[in-house]
Amino acid sequence: MMARIQRQPRDSGQVTVLIVGFAAVLLLMVGVVVDASAAYLRRQSLNTAADGAALAGAQEVRGDGVYSGGLKGERAPLDADKVRGAVSDYLRDIGAYADYPGLGFQVQVNDRAVVVTMSSELDLPINVSGITDGRIGARGSAAIYVEE
Repeated sequence: MMARIQRQPRDSGQVTVLIVGFAAVLLLMVGVVVDASAAYLRRQSLNTAADGAALAGAQEVRGDGVYSGGLKGERAPLDADKVRGAVSDYLRDIGAYADYPGLGFQVQVNDRAVVVTMSSELDLPINVSGITDGRIGARGSAAIYVEE
């Protein structure tokens, strides 16, 4: 009687598949972290620009009453058109139109505050068409208080 020789299944090559799979997952995770960090930093930068624009707009307090005798409990007069012009000039002066592609902004003026809402196209380091496309927004505000 002859002894039967059993062949062991070969496992060669399976480790390579695991390494390639883990490398793909690792690269995907690195891409997500890089894009998330870039989006966060872009939003912080846009938020800083919006705050500065709101302050520039709030500095446009105008009126004869302010310069001649003070306000004495009255509200500080804000001219909405001058505030919008000051915001636009500020954004131009800091180079925001070049730094933030597709920059758009809105200015709201009420009795005591200027609110600037800005948005820009989101330009990420790792760009996947259709997935990473979008816009990012920020809001800045400045209030004016009159002390007696």
